[in-house]
Amino acid sequence: MKTTGNTIFISGGSAGIGLAIAKKLNAAGNKVIINGRNAERLQKALTELDQAVAIQGDLSVEEDRVRIANDLKTNHPDVNIIINNAGTAFAYLLSETIGAHEKAAIEMNINYFSIIHFTELLLPHLLLQDGAAVINISSIAVFGSNKMLPTYGASKAALHGYTVALRQTYEDQDNLQVYEVYPPLVNTDFSAEIGGANGIPASEVADELFLALDKNQFDVPVGDSKLFFQQTK
Repeated sequence: MKTTGNTIFISGGSAGIGLAIAKKLNAAGNKVIINGRNAERLQKALTELDQAVAIQGDLSVEEDRVRIANDLKTNHPDVNIIINNAGTAFAYLLSETIGAHEKAAIEMNINYFSIIHFTELLLPHLLLQDGAAVINISSIAVFGSNKMLPTYGASKAALHGYTVALRQTYEDQDNLQVYEVYPPLVNTDFSAEIGGANGIPASEVADELFLALDKNQFDVPVGDSKLFFQQTK
């Protein structure tokens, strides 16, 4: 698909992987709309982007999802790409934690249910655009759980299953493409408590996504995630 001249909404776009993707796509000549919960962080991110727009809100909350979707359709009717990047993860051991089900519920809501709903809210609009895309940021955790992230992997595996089904549903629709990005450990604040300092730079995820868009490569493994794709060939 085209990699310039798009209007792109990026959830969790004020820091980490989301901001790196925003910078990459913005520099390529795309209009970028970033979303996040923290107003101060959003404003700081805007200083690193050219003529970008911010929409504050918490996509884990249904009321905010509806408001943001309506804002996009009303005030940014040319939006043709949504990147579902916002997510959360809890690092803990099942043997040492009471309330794993509560943590899992939060992860599933943010990493899975909210993405389904937000995408559903925007799909009718996207289907009217030329060169539309839904891009879901999943994880290397799709390929196997880690005891330090015991319920996070399940939420990303659920997102993966949804993404595959969404792609199959619209595979005959020429104007809508569905991508999935599989980052490994990335050096961001998000992953700090699980050794993120040893991870790849967020810019590497952005670079791989940009190349994949240019090639219409719908599965986008990054770093160590590429090993899992090589094993299936």
